[in-house]
Amino acid sequence: MNLIYTLYNDKRTVFRLKDAAMLAGETNFVSLNLKLNYYVRTGKLKNPRKGIYCKPTYSTEELACKIFAPAYISLEYVLQKAGVTFQYDSRVTVVSYVSRNIEIENKIFSFRKIKNNLLVDARGIERQTNGVNIAAPERAFLDILYLNGETHFDNLNPLKREKIEELLSLYQSKALAKRVKKIYGHQ
Repeated sequence: MNLIYTLYNDKRTVFRLKDAAMLAGETNFVSLNLKLNYYVRTGKLKNPRKGIYCKPTYSTEELACKIFAPAYISLEYVLQKAGVTFQYDSRVTVVSYVSRNIEIENKIFSFRKIKNNLLVDARGIERQTNGVNIAAPERAFLDILYLNGETHFDNLNPLKREKIEELLSLYQSKALAKRVKKIYGHQ
């Protein structure tokens, strides 16, 4: 079976070594790594980080979720897309088990650490079939208040108050509950 054909026919655009092994039915990781590196050298694949391979045109959202898995896209990136904040920010903001900024092909991926029990709880996170995990605007709203404390929001209309109340119990934080009450108390 042709490995590159198998990868190109998959809907995903970003693969870890184990993803490629499962798709190709390959158990010899050394051989698979050699093949993948050959495709990188010939320009058929990209290797933006060790152990991660991408099609030449790949999804930055998909890459963001693979760099430090488990992870999900949240915070400013989601709030900006939802119209809650208006100031443009080109970073892809991700919640994960580490905090750091990484630049890949002139794109900045900003990772913020959150408690493990919050990271693995899937409530308020859409898990797409291509490997992208992205927070609902309400979850991103709570994440940013939880991690940053006091935060300014331009437009709360896209957020569903009931969903915020439903997700608030995940955080088990009285300070976060006060922040949410303060923000919605001023409306």
